[in-house]
Amino acid sequence: MEMFNQYQFIGCTETLEEAKIVFFGAPYDGTSSFRPGSRFAASRIRIDSYGLETYSPYLEKDLEQYLIHDAGDIELGFGNRDVALKEINEFVKEVVASNKKPLMIGGEHLVTLPAIQAVHEKYQDLIVLHFDAHADLRAHYLGEKLSHATVMGRVWDFLGDERIYQFGIRSGTQEEFKWSAEGHTFMNKFGYESLDEIIDQVKNKPVYVTIDLDVLDPSIFPGTGTPEPGGISFTDMMRIIKKLSILNIVGADIVELAPDYDPTGVSTAVASKVIREMLLIL
Repeated sequence: MEMFNQYQFIGCTETLEEAKIVFFGAPYDGTSSFRPGSRFAASRIRIDSYGLETYSPYLEKDLEQYLIHDAGDIELGFGNRDVALKEINEFVKEVVASNKKPLMIGGEHLVTLPAIQAVHEKYQDLIVLHFDAHADLRAHYLGEKLSHATVMGRVWDFLGDERIYQFGIRSGTQEEFKWSAEGHTFMNKFGYESLDEIIDQVKNKPVYVTIDLDVLDPSIFPGTGTPEPGGISFTDMMRIIKKLSILNIVGADIVELAPDYDPTGVSTAVASKVIREMLLIL
Protein backbone atom coordinates (compact mmCIF):
# COMPACT_ATOMS: atom_id res chain seq x y z
CA MET A 1 0.00 0.00 0.00
CA GLU A 2 1.35 3.42 -0.95
CA MET A 3 2.00 5.83 1.93
CA PHE A 4 3.15 9.43 1.80
CA ASN A 5 5.03 11.16 4.62
CA GLN A 6 6.80 14.48 4.12
CA TYR A 7 6.81 15.42 7.80
CA GLN A 8 6.33 13.53 11.07
CA PHE A 9 4.06 14.51 13.94
CA ILE A 10 6.23 15.75 16.79
CA GLY A 11 7.51 12.94 18.98
CA CYS A 12 6.34 10.16 16.63
CA THR A 13 9.79 9.07 15.51
CA GLU A 14 9.89 5.39 16.43
CA THR A 15 10.28 2.73 13.75
CA LEU A 16 7.19 0.77 12.74
CA GLU A 17 8.69 -2.46 14.04
CA GLU A 18 9.34 -1.10 17.53
CA ALA A 19 6.25 1.11 17.85
CA LYS A 20 3.24 0.34 20.03
CA ILE A 21 1.09 3.09 18.46
CA VAL A 22 0.77 3.85 14.74
CA PHE A 23 -0.28 7.37 13.75
CA PHE A 24 -1.49 7.81 10.17
CA GLY A 25 -3.61 10.01 7.93
CA ALA A 26 -6.65 9.11 5.83
CA PRO A 27 -7.00 12.16 3.55
CA TYR A 28 -10.47 11.52 2.14
CA ASP A 29 -13.42 13.95 1.99
CA GLY A 30 -15.40 12.62 -0.96
CA THR A 31 -18.79 12.60 0.80
CA SER A 32 -18.53 15.99 2.52
CA SER A 33 -22.02 17.47 2.39
CA PHE A 34 -21.22 21.16 2.96
CA ARG A 35 -17.60 22.36 2.88
CA PRO A 36 -14.90 19.94 1.68
CA GLY A 37 -11.23 20.27 2.56
CA SER A 38 -10.61 17.83 5.41
CA ARG A 39 -8.32 15.86 3.09
CA PHE A 40 -5.65 18.46 3.90
CA ALA A 41 -5.85 18.03 7.68
CA ALA A 42 -3.18 15.44 8.38
CA SER A 43 -0.43 17.15 6.39
CA ARG A 44 -1.14 20.53 8.03
CA ILE A 45 -1.33 18.99 11.48
CA ARG A 46 2.13 17.49 11.15
CA ILE A 47 3.66 20.86 10.28
CA ASP A 48 1.81 22.69 13.06
CA SER A 49 2.68 20.03 15.62
CA TYR A 50 6.12 21.59 15.86
CA GLY A 51 4.48 24.52 17.60
CA LEU A 52 3.79 22.11 20.50
CA GLU A 53 5.98 20.61 23.16
CA THR A 54 6.13 16.84 23.40
CA TYR A 55 5.25 17.21 27.10
CA SER A 56 1.62 17.51 28.20
CA PRO A 57 1.02 19.39 31.47
CA TYR A 58 -2.59 18.15 31.31
CA LEU A 59 -1.59 14.50 31.59
CA GLU A 60 1.97 14.97 32.94
CA LYS A 61 3.30 12.69 30.23
CA ASP A 62 5.71 13.16 27.34
CA LEU A 63 5.46 11.73 23.80
CA GLU A 64 9.18 10.96 23.93
CA GLN A 65 8.49 8.39 26.67
CA TYR A 66 6.42 6.25 24.27
CA LEU A 67 6.98 4.18 21.14
CA ILE A 68 4.94 5.96 18.44
CA HIS A 69 5.39 5.65 14.68
CA ASP A 70 4.08 8.15 12.12
CA ALA A 71 3.31 6.03 9.07
CA GLY A 72 2.32 9.00 6.90
CA ASP A 73 -0.86 9.28 4.87
CA ILE A 74 -2.49 6.49 2.91
CA GLU A 75 -2.49 7.54 -0.74
CA LEU A 76 -6.21 7.32 -1.45
CA GLY A 77 -7.92 7.76 -4.79
CA PHE A 78 -10.31 10.68 -4.23
CA GLY A 79 -12.70 9.60 -6.98
CA ASN A 80 -13.44 6.08 -5.72
CA ARG A 81 -15.09 5.95 -2.32
CA ASP A 82 -15.23 2.16 -2.04
CA VAL A 83 -11.56 1.70 -2.90
CA ALA A 84 -10.58 4.39 -0.39
CA LEU A 85 -12.57 2.69 2.37
CA LYS A 86 -11.07 -0.69 1.48
CA GLU A 87 -7.52 0.70 1.67
CA ILE A 88 -8.15 2.24 5.09
CA ASN A 89 -9.62 -1.04 6.33
CA GLU A 90 -6.66 -3.06 5.09
CA PHE A 91 -4.12 -0.72 6.67
CA VAL A 92 -5.85 -0.75 10.07
CA LYS A 93 -6.09 -4.55 9.90
CA GLU A 94 -2.30 -4.69 9.48
CA VAL A 95 -1.78 -2.40 12.46
CA VAL A 96 -4.13 -4.36 14.72
CA ALA A 97 -2.73 -7.72 13.60
CA SER A 98 0.71 -6.49 14.72
CA ASN A 99 -0.68 -5.84 18.22
CA LYS A 100 -0.31 -2.09 17.76
CA LYS A 101 -2.89 0.63 18.34
CA PRO A 102 -4.01 2.85 15.43
CA LEU A 103 -4.64 6.59 15.73
CA MET A 104 -6.11 7.79 12.45
CA ILE A 105 -6.42 11.41 11.33
CA GLY A 106 -9.15 12.24 8.82
CA GLY A 107 -10.43 13.29 6.46
CA GLU A 108 -14.16 13.35 6.89
CA HIS A 109 -16.00 11.11 9.30
CA LEU A 110 -16.78 8.28 6.89
CA VAL A 111 -13.15 7.16 7.22
CA THR A 112 -14.08 5.96 10.72
CA LEU A 113 -16.26 3.16 9.34
CA PRO A 114 -13.53 0.95 7.82
CA ALA A 115 -11.24 1.60 10.78
CA ILE A 116 -13.83 0.42 13.31
CA GLN A 117 -14.66 -2.57 11.10
CA ALA A 118 -11.01 -3.61 11.16
CA VAL A 119 -10.65 -3.18 14.93
CA HIS A 120 -13.95 -5.00 15.53
CA GLU A 121 -12.66 -8.08 13.69
CA LYS A 122 -10.14 -8.54 16.51
CA TYR A 123 -12.27 -7.23 19.39
CA GLN A 124 -15.77 -8.65 18.98
CA ASP A 125 -17.05 -6.98 22.18
CA LEU A 126 -15.86 -3.55 21.03
CA ILE A 127 -17.46 -0.39 22.47
CA VAL A 128 -17.46 2.89 20.51
CA LEU A 129 -17.37 6.30 22.20
CA HIS A 130 -18.40 9.00 19.73
CA PHE A 131 -17.83 12.73 20.33
CA ASP A 132 -19.51 14.94 17.73
CA ALA A 133 -21.90 17.81 17.05
CA HIS A 134 -23.89 15.59 14.68
CA ALA A 135 -25.67 12.29 15.30
CA ASP A 136 -24.48 10.74 12.00
CA LEU A 137 -27.26 8.15 12.29
CA ARG A 138 -29.14 8.73 9.04
CA ALA A 139 -30.24 5.69 7.08
CA HIS A 140 -29.06 7.50 3.95
CA TYR A 141 -28.04 10.97 2.83
CA LEU A 142 -29.31 12.04 -0.60
CA GLY A 143 -29.81 8.37 -1.41
CA GLU A 144 -26.33 7.28 -0.28
CA LYS A 145 -25.96 4.82 2.60
CA LEU A 146 -22.22 5.53 2.91
CA SER A 147 -21.63 9.14 3.93
CA HIS A 148 -20.13 11.15 6.75
CA ALA A 149 -23.77 11.84 7.73
CA THR A 150 -24.55 8.11 8.04
CA VAL A 151 -21.31 6.74 9.47
CA MET A 152 -22.50 5.86 12.98
CA GLY A 153 -25.61 4.26 11.53
CA ARG A 154 -23.37 2.02 9.45
CA VAL A 155 -21.26 1.21 12.51
CA TRP A 156 -24.46 0.25 14.33
CA ASP A 157 -25.29 -2.14 11.46
CA PHE A 158 -22.59 -4.53 12.69
CA LEU A 159 -22.20 -3.54 16.36
CA GLY A 160 -25.90 -3.35 17.27
CA ASP A 161 -27.57 -1.89 20.36
CA GLU A 162 -25.81 -0.82 23.57
CA ARG A 163 -22.40 -0.57 21.91
CA ILE A 164 -22.31 3.07 20.72
CA TYR A 165 -22.18 5.98 23.17
CA GLN A 166 -22.55 9.48 21.75
CA PHE A 167 -21.62 12.78 23.42
CA GLY A 168 -21.99 16.45 22.50
CA ILE A 169 -24.68 15.78 19.89
CA ARG A 170 -26.69 18.89 19.04
CA SER A 171 -27.65 18.44 15.39
CA GLY A 172 -29.51 15.84 13.37
CA THR A 173 -32.85 14.96 11.90
CA GLN A 174 -35.86 14.27 14.09
CA GLU A 175 -35.73 10.67 12.91
CA GLU A 176 -32.13 10.30 14.10
CA PHE A 177 -32.92 11.48 17.61
CA LYS A 178 -36.02 9.29 17.81
CA TRP A 179 -34.12 6.25 16.55
CA SER A 180 -31.38 6.74 19.14
CA ALA A 181 -33.97 7.21 21.92
CA GLU A 182 -35.47 3.81 21.05
CA GLY A 183 -32.36 2.29 22.63
CA HIS A 184 -30.16 1.85 19.59
CA THR A 185 -27.45 4.22 20.86
CA PHE A 186 -26.82 6.07 24.11
CA MET A 187 -26.90 9.81 23.41
CA ASN A 188 -25.77 12.57 25.76
CA LYS A 189 -27.10 15.62 23.94
CA PHE A 190 -25.19 18.92 24.08
CA GLY A 191 -22.49 17.81 26.53
CA TYR A 192 -20.80 14.95 28.37
CA GLU A 193 -22.44 14.91 31.80
CA SER A 194 -22.94 11.12 31.66
CA LEU A 195 -19.37 10.30 30.67
CA ASP A 196 -18.20 9.17 34.13
CA GLU A 197 -21.13 6.77 34.40
CA ILE A 198 -20.49 5.34 30.94
CA ILE A 199 -16.77 4.97 31.59
CA ASP A 200 -17.59 2.94 34.69
CA GLN A 201 -19.88 0.70 32.60
CA VAL A 202 -17.36 0.02 29.80
CA LYS A 203 -14.05 0.09 31.66
CA ASN A 204 -13.52 -3.66 31.24
CA LYS A 205 -14.23 -3.64 27.50
CA PRO A 206 -12.06 -2.78 24.49
CA VAL A 207 -12.96 0.75 23.42
CA TYR A 208 -12.64 2.69 20.16
CA VAL A 209 -12.81 6.50 20.45
CA THR A 210 -13.89 8.64 17.50
CA ILE A 211 -13.69 12.42 17.85
CA ASP A 212 -15.27 14.67 15.25
CA LEU A 213 -13.65 17.98 16.10
CA ASP A 214 -16.86 19.88 15.36
CA VAL A 215 -17.94 18.73 18.83
CA LEU A 216 -15.98 21.85 19.83
CA ASP A 217 -17.74 25.19 19.63
CA PRO A 218 -16.89 26.99 16.36
CA SER A 219 -15.71 30.01 18.34
CA ILE A 220 -12.80 27.73 19.32
CA PHE A 221 -12.71 25.57 16.21
CA PRO A 222 -14.08 27.27 13.07
CA GLY A 223 -11.95 25.21 10.68
CA THR A 224 -14.39 22.44 9.91
CA GLY A 225 -16.77 21.51 7.13
CA THR A 226 -20.00 21.69 9.16
CA PRO A 227 -19.58 24.15 12.05
CA GLU A 228 -22.35 23.85 14.64
CA PRO A 229 -22.74 26.53 17.37
CA GLY A 230 -23.20 25.42 20.95
CA GLY A 231 -20.27 23.05 21.35
CA ILE A 232 -17.94 22.21 24.18
CA SER A 233 -14.83 24.21 25.12
CA PHE A 234 -11.22 23.20 24.66
CA THR A 235 -10.95 22.83 28.44
CA ASP A 236 -13.89 20.43 28.29
CA MET A 237 -12.05 18.38 25.68
CA MET A 238 -8.96 18.14 27.86
CA ARG A 239 -11.13 16.97 30.76
CA ILE A 240 -12.79 14.37 28.54
CA ILE A 241 -9.49 12.95 27.34
CA LYS A 242 -8.15 12.73 30.89
CA LYS A 243 -11.30 10.82 31.92
CA LEU A 244 -10.84 8.43 29.00
CA SER A 245 -7.28 7.62 30.04
CA ILE A 246 -8.41 4.82 32.39
CA LEU A 247 -10.07 2.87 29.56
CA ASN A 248 -8.69 0.06 27.43
CA ILE A 249 -8.60 2.10 24.21
CA VAL A 250 -7.61 -0.17 21.32
CA GLY A 251 -8.00 2.39 18.52
CA ALA A 252 -9.03 5.96 17.89
CA ASP A 253 -9.52 8.62 15.26
CA ILE A 254 -9.78 12.40 15.08
CA VAL A 255 -11.59 13.78 12.04
CA GLU A 256 -13.14 16.76 10.26
CA LEU A 257 -10.48 19.46 10.53
CA ALA A 258 -10.71 21.45 7.29
CA PRO A 259 -7.76 23.80 7.82
CA ASP A 260 -8.36 26.26 4.99
CA TYR A 261 -11.55 27.58 6.62
CA ASP A 262 -9.49 29.02 9.48
CA PRO A 263 -6.72 31.18 8.03
CA THR A 264 -5.51 32.04 11.54
CA GLY A 265 -4.28 28.47 12.00
CA VAL A 266 -5.92 28.24 15.43
CA SER A 267 -8.11 25.27 14.45
CA THR A 268 -5.08 23.30 13.29
CA ALA A 269 -3.27 24.15 16.52
CA VAL A 270 -6.29 22.94 18.52
CA ALA A 271 -6.43 19.71 16.52
CA SER A 272 -2.71 19.12 17.05
CA LYS A 273 -3.03 19.44 20.81
CA VAL A 274 -6.05 17.11 20.93
CA ILE A 275 -3.99 14.59 18.96
CA ARG A 276 -1.04 14.88 21.35
CA GLU A 277 -3.30 14.14 24.31
CA MET A 278 -4.95 11.20 22.54
CA LEU A 279 -1.58 9.70 21.66
CA LEU A 280 -0.57 9.94 25.31
CA ILE A 281 -3.66 8.14 26.63
CA LEU A 282 -3.27 5.42 24.01
